[in-house]
Amino acid sequence: MISGLEDVVAAETILSDVDGQSGKLVIRGHFLDDLVCSATYEDVLQVLWDGFFADLSDSGRLTRQLGLARQEVFAHLEAVDRRLLEHPNIDVVRALVARMDDGQDISAALRLAAAPAVFTPGILRLQRGLAPIAPDASLGQAADMLRMLHNKVPTMEQRSALDRYLMTVSDHGLNASTFTARVVASTRAGLTSVVLAAMSALKGPLHGGAPGPVLDMLDDIGNAERAKEWLQSALDRGERLMGFGHRVYRVRDPRADALKTSLQALVNAGQVDERRMRLAQIVEKTALELLARKKPDRALQTNVEFNTALLLEALGFPREAFTSVFAAGRVGGWIAHAREQLRAGRLIRPQSRYVGPQPATPA
Repeated sequence: MISGLEDVVAAETILSDVDGQSGKLVIRGHFLDDLVCSATYEDVLQVLWDGFFADLSDSGRLTRQLGLARQEVFAHLEAVDRRLLEHPNIDVVRALVARMDDGQDISAALRLAAAPAVFTPGILRLQRGLAPIAPDASLGQAADMLRMLHNKVPTMEQRSALDRYLMTVSDHGLNASTFTARVVASTRAGLTSVVLAAMSALKGPLHGGAPGPVLDMLDDIGNAERAKEWLQSALDRGERLMGFGHRVYRVRDPRADALKTSLQALVNAGQVDERRMRLAQIVEKTALELLARKKPDRALQTNVEFNTALLLEALGFPREAFTSVFAAGRVGGWIAHAREQLRAGRLIRPQSRYVGPQPATPA
């Protein structure tokens, strides 16, 4: 048996190709490096959903439709009460998504794609004692998400950074949450059921909950002078350095590179905490040097979690909301995989091997 289904091909897909040996990510025929330089999140949605909905619009009209969907789902925030706000952001988002119709058409898909982008900032504001900000359908998803969080239109650099992040995490092969989405879709359940199941897989600390501990690490290190000692001690204890290495990528993580470019744009525009960034840069450089010496046979590079944590923090999202922001990008991929699985038309039903005790043989 292969632990964790490593190298087991469980589906054929036209949606994304993760080439870990070459450090490349292809989203339906487009390199991620090219998409983040020339497209928007709405463009990527149009690419992922093309052919799966008969009435799918071009990306320009899709932007407007998604904006109207944000306005439609905003009403669900009225259902949030004080007890619900005591729960983590991702759990409140799930509770609100569960109120939505379990449809299969493009309208259901648009509402679900809009939901995390609306609910995440709305819940954060409610938890701070502030009123949620209604969506602006004229804006793109990334710009409106930031506007709903901060009650002001973001800068070009901020909008571009979040837009690039949403594109970067839109789809990534058959990861845990996407596989969950396909399993649920194979039962012919609706898209709301698919998204709820996928979000439940995403919230685990080994999946969507991974970026937050990067900031915990930086907080513990505190200043550049302590970086080498702290990191070396962690390695000596056999601990993993958060934000470095990846189960699939053996060279560069293209998502990390894409986000690093956006971070640098924020730095150049003076829109980040310079002290925090200097600490992060020293920690990254020191960690890579120590890992190269400790494990010379493995190419342990900076992964997407490291730059995600810095980027989302710079954009004003607290670490407890990182998983929900991740969901705001990945939901488009979940929906695409659900529709692709429906096309396959077969219930996913793997076999298991019984290794428990055998019943006693009758005398």
